[in-house]
Amino acid sequence: MPNLGLGLGLRSVHFDHILENRPEIAWFEAISENFMYSQGRPRYVLRRVAERYPVVLHGVSLSIGSTEALNLEYLRKLKTLAGEVGPQWISDHLCWTGVLGANTHDLLPLPLTEEALRHITGRIKQVQDFLERPLILENPSTYVSFAGSTIPEPEFLYLLTRETGCGLLLDVNNCYVTCFNSGYDPVAYIESLPHDRIVQIHLAGHQHCGTHIIDTHDRPVVAEVWKLFSLAWQRTGGVSTLLEWDSNIPPFEDCLDELHKAKAFMTAHPDLAFDDVRPEEREPALSTPIDFLVPEVLLSHRDE
Repeated sequence: MPNLGLGLGLRSVHFDHILENRPEIAWFEAISENFMYSQGRPRYVLRRVAERYPVVLHGVSLSIGSTEALNLEYLRKLKTLAGEVGPQWISDHLCWTGVLGANTHDLLPLPLTEEALRHITGRIKQVQDFLERPLILENPSTYVSFAGSTIPEPEFLYLLTRETGCGLLLDVNNCYVTCFNSGYDPVAYIESLPHDRIVQIHLAGHQHCGTHIIDTHDRPVVAEVWKLFSLAWQRTGGVSTLLEWDSNIPPFEDCLDELHKAKAFMTAHPDLAFDDVRPEEREPALSTPIDFLVPEVLLSHRDE
């Protein structure tokens, strides 16, 4: 996969600015579901953007981890959209999103077991055969873990890529959120990933609630996540990197300024102890691991 450089999530509040100003940015990522079901202005804007910039389609409803049959109507619409805009790749999340035909619009965690691995491996192969292109899967933010899980997530991701040929989208913020909530080491997580299978990196902000973190995408990237990005950038040799901002979205130029902060971390060697983070930027330390959080903290990733 090509290294596209630094990109931004395509959000409706920025449509006019992008079409009128043709900003200097390397690429855009579009939430697939925001365009799959529309033949109106959103679809028109995406086609116009795709004429001028490389684009990637990023889904939130594939539900690759579900035990229900794959939604072939969803896949047909996704394939049609991909045929129109020619994305560099199509990505989604290692999760499930609903049951009994209902979409929760939440990225729900999976039990990481041999049985789940076999199940998801088969579904990935079906999706890739249908779309006629590789699928890229993202590590989601999680707020619960399963006592029955037997495979660490980095190993699970490695095994998926080995068996299916799919790529990985490393969301560094999700890594930090999940590891904080569960008491894991985010540095060890990133070091354990199959770096040669990582196609893309996500950056985003989150809401720190003291005892837990919620993946809100509504504020700037924190210092610890920037430093983890520096580590990920070095380990991957540099891959396409994108900033997500989904709520309280500032003007386009402010998002661009936040994205360009990444340049300072592409050559710096990260201090993995985080001891040079300014006190006002430092995240509170985790006092005890979080065993589970109520479902209300699960966050919808729809682009409102």
